[in-house]
Amino acid sequence: MSLYIIEKDHIEKALARDIGEYPEGIVIVLDKPYGWTSSDAVRKIKFKAQRFFKVKNIKVGHAGTLDPLATGVLMICLGRATKKAEKFQSQEKEYMAEITFGSTTSSFDLEKEIDCYYPCEHINIASINAILPKFIGEQNQVPPIFSAKFIDGNRAYELARAGVAKELKPSRITIYDLETLSFDSPVLKLRIRCSKGTYIRSLARDLGAALQSGAHLTGLVRTSSGTFSVKNSISIDDLDKLMKVD
Repeated sequence: MSLYIIEKDHIEKALARDIGEYPEGIVIVLDKPYGWTSSDAVRKIKFKAQRFFKVKNIKVGHAGTLDPLATGVLMICLGRATKKAEKFQSQEKEYMAEITFGSTTSSFDLEKEIDCYYPCEHINIASINAILPKFIGEQNQVPPIFSAKFIDGNRAYELARAGVAKELKPSRITIYDLETLSFDSPVLKLRIRCSKGTYIRSLARDLGAALQSGAHLTGLVRTSSGTFSVKNSISIDDLDKLMKVD
């Protein structure tokens, strides 16, 4: 039996209360709520699953970290599906990003306060479209210090929040496509197709620097992960209805 994939189309279908009915595991295509970490999603869904299936121990994990201030597709794997998390994580991702020029933060997004201001009046749609092709293709990208990368056995964000300054090594990533959706200065809206491991916050930082300014990420939605789309992902409220406990 193949994996049981829970998307929006499954909301009206009954979910068996016996976890044994899903020997290959379950994958929930979740629309992660704003403000939740990926670990928050795993922990809360694990609690729901334990109550719904009436089991004490069930493996639950996610396939690809999504930042707390982002929403969109987060694959949650239950049971034996956790063994295939790496396969899901390795698939191509698509994002809709909002990037604001003229200022930076230490986290490269809204988690931290603005730490520096830069001129951005010279940036226009033509200069943006001229610079974007330079970011397409395989390349090295320096991850944000506020990230889930490991440094000496610790998560980078844990060290950063503790005030420990550490430099991260570049990661090899691929950006397949960048499309300007709109530019209402100083805010750029961008569609991005990229490989796993790509940090859109780092892309925002690098675009700002390339345009002789600064920039940080002010909005992010993961619109797809592999063949799974945010349009058919389910909310936590949807999941509550599907895994309702009597």
